[in-house]
Amino acid sequence: MKRHLYPILFFLFSIFLTAQEKINIIPAPNNIELHKGNFTLNSSSKVAINSNQLENIRYYLTNEILENTGISVITTDKTNRADITLELSEKYHNEGYYELTVNNNQVNIKAGTLSGMMNGASSLLQLITINKAKTNKISIPNLSIKEKPKYAWRGLMLDTSRYFISKDKLKEVINWMAFYKLNKLHLHLTDEPAWRLEIKKYPKLTSVGGTGNYNNPDAPAKYYTQKDINELVNYASIRQIEVIPEIDMPGHATAANRAYPEYSGGGSEKHPEFTFNPGKESTYAFLTDILRETSILFPAQMLHLGGDEVSFGSEKWKSNPEIQSLVKKESLTNLKDIENYFMERMADSVFKLNSKLIAWDELADSDLPRDKTILMWWRHDKPEQLNKSIDNGFKTIVCPRVPFYFDFIQDGDHQSGRKWAGEYSTLERIYNFKISELINNKENEKNIIGFQGNLWTETITSDKRLEFMIFPRIAALAETAWTENRNDYTNFQQRLKSHLPVYKTEEIYFFDPFNPDITPEPLYNKTK
Repeated sequence: MKRHLYPILFFLFSIFLTAQEKINIIPAPNNIELHKGNFTLNSSSKVAINSNQLENIRYYLTNEILENTGISVITTDKTNRADITLELSEKYHNEGYYELTVNNNQVNIKAGTLSGMMNGASSLLQLITINKAKTNKISIPNLSIKEKPKYAWRGLMLDTSRYFISKDKLKEVINWMAFYKLNKLHLHLTDEPAWRLEIKKYPKLTSVGGTGNYNNPDAPAKYYTQKDINELVNYASIRQIEVIPEIDMPGHATAANRAYPEYSGGGSEKHPEFTFNPGKESTYAFLTDILRETSILFPAQMLHLGGDEVSFGSEKWKSNPEIQSLVKKESLTNLKDIENYFMERMADSVFKLNSKLIAWDELADSDLPRDKTILMWWRHDKPEQLNKSIDNGFKTIVCPRVPFYFDFIQDGDHQSGRKWAGEYSTLERIYNFKISELINNKENEKNIIGFQGNLWTETITSDKRLEFMIFPRIAALAETAWTENRNDYTNFQQRLKSHLPVYKTEEIYFFDPFNPDITPEPLYNKTK
């Protein structure tokens, strides 16, 4: 490159950074131009759509404007007279792509898909929310944004087994996910402490298995009814978020076995009745029945079956006569072979339901079909599992414990939460995470389809602490999963500062990385 071009490129890059700093959108747009002038939003502003398919997104946008600013905008069918227009166009084919243009007189969002339109609406909502004033009008800068996400999967996992998260609280989280363009909500519904999903064919799963939580085994039963799930899924769908259920197997089955002990494969002293019984045919029928109901409730056509940490309670498989009979019949040689046999049997049930199977990275060496299976790499200390997953052709979601487990502490002075060999999940570490540095064969990086943050809830005993562990790390997660080039943490911090007052207005109890003493850590206190 000729040297005389350097000053020009530096000038253009400086303009780009200035635009990012002024508009404060998270995740940072990949392509933005800032212009002179402002658009003013007030109670006379009209919002139009050019397709009935956009009705739900317009509903979301106008209601969030009302909720966040108190301004009641007007809906209209006349796009030529509207102040804000949402326009579906066949011109744009990329999933998630949108164009947002703001000038003195009009705002226009164009996209070829509903997901793209939702992304554009989220950017506009951030501009409005962050620039809101105490008057009955809001000014936002004239600009032009053209962009699409780096990754298709931008997720958040919430563990509801160890700490039950109410339906209303889940809706709040869904709203924030939409605000930050996250599009996959992974609900961990079953585990050792409790079973949280109503299955009509097996009512004891919730009446018996739904009792207790990680911190209090005697807590009354709490779970989501099928009506609750319908409501949550529809609520998320309006915001272009898919909800993915996890029904853990063959390990982490203690709550289910408490309700229906006839399907237990035993456990260990520390993890009693931890596994399902792979040697019993009725186990597969029982679990398939559960998956049938689950697949109807969650239309994303993806079922997460876990498949992790089975060794915590599989020792009794060695002495179980039914399982040993299976070992001889199928010529299995060890406990891992039994795990794989079980998961391949249950995967067949998933595929017959026209769904994809999702599992943790323990299955990276399985024979599951690559076109129907998605794996989640979570063991940050085993990058070989990541490489094995992508090298073996599995579509893979990146969610390593460090830095994407939100049950890990986020500041060295925090007392509750996890560390791993002294490491934890800071805001900066999430933002600066570079997956390319861990990949051996760069050609297989294409098999990585996204990122996800996971909040396990062993140390969660209140919604206040739940919020504290999510915010503001959700913002860094969103940028990591969206933005092509992340190389300026200082710039991210400056944009984040304008989001913290929004958290405060919405009564979110968040960790303030700039003034940690303002919001002290809600300490984890085990109740029993």
